[in-house]
Amino acid sequence: MDLQDQLKNLFPDHVPSNEPEGTQNEEHTLFIQKEPMICKYEKRKGKATTIIEGYEGDVEDFKLLAKEIKTKLSVGGSFKDDSIIIQGDYRDKIMEILKEKGFKVKRVGG
Repeated sequence: MDLQDQLKNLFPDHVPSNEPEGTQNEEHTLFIQKEPMICKYEKRKGKATTIIEGYEGDVEDFKLLAKEIKTKLSVGGSFKDDSIIIQGDYRDKIMEILKEKGFKVKRVGG
């Protein structure tokens, strides 16, 4: 008994369609702002952290940006209070990533 037969037994009223499902691959663009984003270094509980603040666009866009930075650098981090908190001192690499995307970035602290 193959998978199609099992599905017919489970869902006898279902009529399968042979049309391909359309997926929308829409390119999402981030809001580019006039004021620079702030990339600063702090120590929290004895551990180095990089904090990115000052994004003026949509919160969802900022969360997507945080996820992309974390995956590119393969580090942990979080999004809290309109700022991205990255574990470790990655200011230079983060500034390069943001500049490639067209953001203005200002380095603060050290």
